Amino acid sequence: MSAAIPITFFRYTPVTRAESRPRYFTPGVWVVAAFAAIGAVAWIYRMLFGLGAATNLNNAYPWGIWIGIDVATGVALAAGGFTTAFLAHILHREQYHPLVRPALLTAMLGYTFVALGVMTDLGRFWAMWHVMLPTMWQPNSVLFEVAICVMCYLSVLYIEFLPAVCERFVGRVNLPGPARVLNRHVDRALRFADATLGRFMTIFIILGIMLSCMHQSSLGTLMVITEGKLNAFWHTPALPALFLLSAFAVGYPMVIFESIIAHRSFGLRGESDLLSRLARFIPFTLGVYFTAKITDLAVRGQLPHLLDRGTYSRLLLSELLVGVVFPFIIFASRPLRSRTAWLFVGSACVIAGVVLNRLNVFLFAYSPLDRSAVYSPSLSEVAVTIGAVAMTVLIYRGIAINLPVIEQLEPPHAPHRASVPREVSVAIQNPVTSMPPTAHVEWCGPSVTATATTQTWSYT
Repeated sequence: MSAAIPITFFRYTPVTRAESRPRYFTPGVWVVAAFAAIGAVAWIYRMLFGLGAATNLNNAYPWGIWIGIDVATGVALAAGGFTTAFLAHILHREQYHPLVRPALLTAMLGYTFVALGVMTDLGRFWAMWHVMLPTMWQPNSVLFEVAICVMCYLSVLYIEFLPAVCERFVGRVNLPGPARVLNRHVDRALRFADATLGRFMTIFIILGIMLSCMHQSSLGTLMVITEGKLNAFWHTPALPALFLLSAFAVGYPMVIFESIIAHRSFGLRGESDLLSRLARFIPFTLGVYFTAKITDLAVRGQLPHLLDRGTYSRLLLSELLVGVVFPFIIFASRPLRSRTAWLFVGSACVIAGVVLNRLNVFLFAYSPLDRSAVYSPSLSEVAVTIGAVAMTVLIYRGIAINLPVIEQLEPPHAPHRASVPREVSVAIQNPVTSMPPTAHVEWCGPSVTATATTQTWSYT
C-alpha cells in the first residue's frame, strides 16, 4: 500500500544576487593598453612629420602594411557584421540574435580603424573630406567606389548600433558639469531614435549588406589593374569575386573567434551550442570559395605550378591548406565543431588564411616595375598597426561592459528582476501507510526563502 502527500504549499521569495561586474583593467588589459599607447605615439609622430619620416614607403611601393593589413585585411575581418545580420534578420534565424550585436560592434570598430588607416596612409590626409563633394567625384576610379562604400557602410553600422545606445541611456542621460543642460535634449533625441529606428532598420540592414558586397569585391578590382606586378597565382579577372567569397568565408569564423575570446576575457559561460550551430554554415562558404579558387587556377593554367617548389607556390599552398582545407575538416565534423577548443582553432585558421591571402595580394606577391626597389615596414608602421588592433580591443571591452552587447554580461544599469513571492506545490510519494505530522522538503532550484503555510495529507 502506498501513501501520497500530493500537495505541500510553500510561499517563497527569490533571492536576487547582484552579479559582480568584470573589472575593466586586468593585467592583460594593461599590456594591451601599453601597446595602444605606443601605437598612439607613433601615429601622432606620423601625423606631425609626414610619411617620409615615419615609413619606408617609396615610389615603387606607395603602400605598405597600413593598406595591406589595416585596410584590406581589416575590411575582410569585419565581414562578420553583415554576414550575421543577413543570417539573423534577412533569413530570420532568430536563434542567432545573441551573436548580432557583438558582431556588429566588431564590424563597427573594424571599419572605424579602417577609415583611420586610410587617413594615416594618405599624404594629404587633411583633404580626405573632399570625397564627399560631388564636384570631386570620379566614378571611373575603383578607389573612389571603395571610399564611398566604406564611408556609407560605416555610417550604416553606427545607425544599426544606435538601438543599444538607446537601450542603455534612455531615461538615464546624466552628462557631467556644464553639459548637464543638454540632458533633456539628448534624452529626447534618444527617445525619438528609439521609437523610429525600428520601422526602418530592415532598410539599413539590406543597405549594409549591399554596400559590404560592393566594397569587398572592389578591393579585389583594385588589384586587377596591377598586371605585370602581381604574381599570376593571384592576378586574375576573378579577383573581385574571390575577395567577396573569402569575406563570406571568414565572416562566421570571425564571429566565433570574437565570441570565444570575449566570453573568456569576461569570465562568462561560453555559447558553445550556439556557435556550434553557426559553424555548420562554414563548410559551405569555405567550399564555395575553395571551388572558385581552384577553378580559376585551372582555367588559367596555373594549377600545375602549385607543385613548383618556389616561394609563391608555398605561399599559396599555405593559404589554402591552413585557411581552407584544415578548417573545412574541423567544421565538417560534428564531434569537432561541438568542442570550443576546436571551434577556436578552426576559426583562427580561417582568419589566418584570409590574412595571408590579403598580404599575398597586396605585399608578398606584388613586385613593382622597378625590380631593384625593396620595402620593409618601419618600426613606426608596425607600432601603428599593432596599436590599432590594441585600441580596438580596449574600446570593445569598454563598450561591452557598459552597453547591452553581450547578453550574459548585463550592464550595471539593467534593472534587477523583481522579487515576486510565488507559490510552489510539491508532491511526495511515500511507500508507508503511517504519515508523520510534518515533512521536510529540499528545494533544488533558485535560492529561496521558503515558509510552509499549509500541509494537506491524503492517502491512497
